Amino acid sequence: MDVLSDVIAIMRSGRPRSARVAWHGPWGQRFPSVPGSAGFQVVLQGSCWLIPPTGDPVALGVGDVVFFPHGHGYGLADSPAASLAEPACDPMEDTELFVSDLVGRSGPVTVTLCGGYQLDPARAHPLLRDLPEVIHLPARVGRHPELRAAVDLLGAEVDRPGLGADTLVLALLDMLLVYILRAWFADRPAGSQAAGWSAALADPAVNAALHAIHQDPAQPWTVQTLADRARLSRAAFSKRFTALAGQPPLTYLTWWRLAVAARMLRESDAQLGEVATRVGYTSEFAFANAFKREYGLAPGRYRRQGGEAASASAAT
Repeated sequence: MDVLSDVIAIMRSGRPRSARVAWHGPWGQRFPSVPGSAGFQVVLQGSCWLIPPTGDPVALGVGDVVFFPHGHGYGLADSPAASLAEPACDPMEDTELFVSDLVGRSGPVTVTLCGGYQLDPARAHPLLRDLPEVIHLPARVGRHPELRAAVDLLGAEVDRPGLGADTLVLALLDMLLVYILRAWFADRPAGSQAAGWSAALADPAVNAALHAIHQDPAQPWTVQTLADRARLSRAAFSKRFTALAGQPPLTYLTWWRLAVAARMLRESDAQLGEVATRVGYTSEFAFANAFKREYGLAPGRYRRQGGEAASASAAT
């Protein structure tokens, strides 16, 4: 798997949700903060205003995508001065994978497609932490056609579900998340290349080392062997990796190994010794000590408590 696919697989939990809503003016809704989630809004028809917690309202038009990677609250309305009602539709509160709703009965209509992804804050990848509170991807002719196609397909399937709709919507929600992140990396503001994970993934040397770590975390990697993959001297590689990724290469290697181990403990019945070996530890004892330092629980207890609850408990 490539680095971005790995990151999404590790941090995702539960099933995503989505909703297509037709808003008849006048309207305004507050979307509350949902810790441990990420959400998006897409304007399918009409126009509206994004009301952020701080700063000026932002005008949104057809095709605009707004992504909230940290689950912070916001508002949507038909005018920047509209009052915001309590949630009438929140995909993270619905038990269904997707819903279609109507708010109001008359007035100009705006149609939005919203969705949410459940994330485990205890294992949030630094790539996600680097993202801003709000990512606005305006619709532009010829820009990100794959993202636009995914939006169109998802909107149509939620509006008119057919046979196999659950499978299609799940796949399209995953696709949409990847395309949103791809678009952000491609459109990141000038000057953001200096540091951060978008810059790390765009840097050939650092990306080569990251790919090696993700492809085979069990390898006995050293700074030198990773520098060899990056085709840099040991000192130059260590300095560049730390500057872009925000931590030294072996610190990230340890974090990633334990994140992979936590996923194995949650999703498989592999013995602890096998988990330890597959993430690069030569003894179960060394693995257990490292895991407890990172997650606050021994691996066996983490598994018995179900991973998700254990992570939440350790994070508080």
